[in-house]
Amino acid sequence: MKTNKILHWTPRILCIAAILLISLFALDAFGPGMTFWQQIAAFLVHLIPSFILLALLIVAWRWELAGGLVFTVVALAFSPFIFVHNYHMNNSVWMSLGIVMIINLPFLIVGLLFIASHFKKRSLKQVGE
Repeated sequence: MKTNKILHWTPRILCIAAILLISLFALDAFGPGMTFWQQIAAFLVHLIPSFILLALLIVAWRWELAGGLVFTVVALAFSPFIFVHNYHMNNSVWMSLGIVMIINLPFLIVGLLFIASHFKKRSLKQVGE
């Protein structure tokens, strides 16, 4: 029973932490040279990925399999784009791979944990019947 609770809550907590990490990148919208309202607008635009990830978390919270699949696909699909973008900025394969791991690995793990939680609950439900 304790394993079920851990498997239930771990992807949710990890996803919230990963979304907060992604949200920290939005802070670069604040800087000199822009008015207060321009900075707020830029900050909200930078938070769009966080809002999308939050919407995915809401879906995954209710429908673990669907949410897990979406998080897994999103993490894998965006990896090449994040790698190429960072490689063009720093010309380092290893640094770019590290950045991909920092940004995408938590969401890949979240997706896999949501899928595992779904199948664990499903198998327990079948055993109980």
